[in-house]
Amino acid sequence: MIGCVKNQMMEAMSIDFPSRIQFHAWFMISDAEDVKQPLPHMELAVGNLLSLDPELHTYFASLAQTHGPIFSLRLGTKLGVVISSPALAKEVLKDHDIIFSNRDIPIAGKLATYGGHNIVWSPYGPTWQLLRKVTVREMLGAATLDALYGIRWQETRQMIWRLSEKAGTKTAVNLGEEVFLVVIRVVTGMLWGGAMGIEDREKIESEFRVAVTKVVRLLGAPNISDFFPSLARFDLQGIEKNMRKCAKWLDEIFEKVIDQRLRNNREGNEGRKKEQDFLEVLLQLKDDYEGEGNGKVSFSMTHVKSLLMDMVVGGTDTTSNTVELAMAEIMNKPEVLKKIQQELDTVVGRDSIVEEHHIYKLPYLQAVMKEALRLHPVLPLLVPHSPSESCIVGGYTIPKGSRVFINVWAIHRDPTIWTDPSKFDPERFLSAKIDFRGNDDFNFLPFSSGRRICAGIGMAEKMVLFSLASMLHSFNWKLPEGEQLNIQEKFGIVMSLRKPLLAIPECRLSSPSLYE
Repeated sequence: MIGCVKNQMMEAMSIDFPSRIQFHAWFMISDAEDVKQPLPHMELAVGNLLSLDPELHTYFASLAQTHGPIFSLRLGTKLGVVISSPALAKEVLKDHDIIFSNRDIPIAGKLATYGGHNIVWSPYGPTWQLLRKVTVREMLGAATLDALYGIRWQETRQMIWRLSEKAGTKTAVNLGEEVFLVVIRVVTGMLWGGAMGIEDREKIESEFRVAVTKVVRLLGAPNISDFFPSLARFDLQGIEKNMRKCAKWLDEIFEKVIDQRLRNNREGNEGRKKEQDFLEVLLQLKDDYEGEGNGKVSFSMTHVKSLLMDMVVGGTDTTSNTVELAMAEIMNKPEVLKKIQQELDTVVGRDSIVEEHHIYKLPYLQAVMKEALRLHPVLPLLVPHSPSESCIVGGYTIPKGSRVFINVWAIHRDPTIWTDPSKFDPERFLSAKIDFRGNDDFNFLPFSSGRRICAGIGMAEKMVLFSLASMLHSFNWKLPEGEQLNIQEKFGIVMSLRKPLLAIPECRLSSPSLYE
């Protein structure tokens, strides 16, 4: 994963060692004859890592326009392969799904997830299948999500009340922060319920976003230690040090919650009903596997905490960023906002509040979410895949262990697929049945596809749509006086707005009681 390179590389290159180590990155791009390498090489006179564009998704897209939809590049000892067409993405994610089901885990990823013992980074196999199965069945499945609607409703309604207070004073709100607060409360409520006291929860909530944002930034940062493993012990950019600090802070929270739950279970909860949240399921699973001594699949306390990390990091920043980006696009298109509110007024009315069952009667709002994810996919390059054996894709051999990027940002803006691709136009999703899973054409895959498709699609869809519907039904929105809307993206492993969206809400429902 390669993010904003120039400044960080400059710092690293300024460090002097007795041997005056030089760092070089040589790119291999194509003309198309040799099948032993994808797009056999033609070396660019790049010199070093400083030559990389910091916006990697757009840089790769521009290279693809010149060199085709598949090309290779070498960064230090790593071979990267970039794919930018639906047909080739289908070969990787469907036709050769099992071969490409592994990950090339960066050092920062190992540190953030207890060595990579989680859904995102674990190699494909029995342990990963168990992690995925229990997470979908007990946390992210349709039945569980429906049963936990009360948590989403409560936290969303509290956000609407807070926003109504701001509306009364005509104060601008940071929409990303507001939505993040909702999502982190929903996620932790689903994970461990009341295992953390109210005072503790309120104390750490403001710090959660800082920690999660840092983890996401470090996961997407270019790390010389990944490109040159022999230099990893020097931690030249301080990425390892900073990630250890963030991971330690989150781990201390997990330890506290787990210790409290184990203590309650030992004491019998003083006659209270035993918790049945995700944490309880994981702890019971750990006890079962330790008791059985299963030799093929392990499930330890490390796996428990790794899955908690997955949910807290993977399920919060991504959702709040998607809502913020969607709101920015909506506010930039008054005609889109008008159509959304007309649909909401028809289905819900101004004398009532939005409920989740209304969402499925709001096709235009659903199209807005899809269009936002088309223009601003959460993971513009997905999580890189790594083949477990050499494999031919598009007529070229991708060597075992390569780091394979699928540039969904480029696919989603391909003018041969999408009419006027840079335009925010939800109408394009009203005339075609396109879901989030790629379908057969792989033109639209914001959550990836195949075995490693995002497990949280259902959760993300519910949270994004319910948040958008509630905010747009309850309020009109305007920018602070003198401010201009900025929809510039900030590249990272997770896409976000370069500048936080600040907006002023104005109540639009018929009664103040509808905001309580």
